[in-house]
Amino acid sequence: MSLLLQGVWTALVTPFSADGSSIDFDAYENLLGQQIDGGVSGLVPCGTTGESPTLSDAEQRELIARTVRFAKGRVPVLAGSGSFNTKKSIESSKAAFEAGADGVMIVMPYYNKPSQEGMYRHVTEIAKAVSGPVVLYNVPGRHIVELSVDTFLRIADACPNVVGIKDATGTCLFVQELQSKARGRFGHLSGDDPLTLPMMAVGAKGIISVTSNVYPKEMSELVADALAGRWAEAERKSSALYPIHRALFSEPSPSPTKAALALKGMMSSSVRLPMVEATEECKSTLASLIKAYEAR
Repeated sequence: MSLLLQGVWTALVTPFSADGSSIDFDAYENLLGQQIDGGVSGLVPCGTTGESPTLSDAEQRELIARTVRFAKGRVPVLAGSGSFNTKKSIESSKAAFEAGADGVMIVMPYYNKPSQEGMYRHVTEIAKAVSGPVVLYNVPGRHIVELSVDTFLRIADACPNVVGIKDATGTCLFVQELQSKARGRFGHLSGDDPLTLPMMAVGAKGIISVTSNVYPKEMSELVADALAGRWAEAERKSSALYPIHRALFSEPSPSPTKAALALKGMMSSSVRLPMVEATEECKSTLASLIKAYEAR
């Protein structure tokens, strides 16, 4: 019932054919290979960055199964399986474990705007229905409501298989409060690339990263420096990557990330509606930033 939640875990994009009708599994496995070669600590398929709302149940199972087969135990696989439907989240989580995932990541229910009690009951129903590790995903910018530290601790007390959290609250307050109440008890990963270093300075152990789709080695080295206490070196690397982080979220994610990967010849930049491809302005900015960053 444990996952070593530290280092860089990549929130994987899902490459599509040019018209978006099917998954480009060749491009996906090439992406996985670059992630593992780049030294990431874990792989996260079927999250928001993977456009999970547009994936069929069969596509999600196949993505998870292929990720597990490709990883061959070299790194763990944490599959996104949450939604705003508790019953469907249970079914998706069971399917993820059946496909070989090492853990599942449950986003707080979006659109429904549940209370703290509603979030508590949603997560505990899911966690008690599965036999493996569960990581919660707190991203109030997407699901509007914010899971509180006290509710998280209440969930963890009721469900020992809840082992950590992806914290995309947009500040360093949640991690500091959790550390003050339960230091070291849970794995805590940033969910915001630009906040990786600030959050690690107050207790987080790494990042579930979007930027690592494009720069897995560089993100892994940055986080390794921070974990080792080499803060000056980590800050230098963080500052160099900051314009890339910002550009990858300059338009709705993951469109800029797919555009960056397309510029590097790794996949089509296509996305599925309601997402649209990055604008030409965004692509031009990315091309300039990538060229400048890689020339450093």
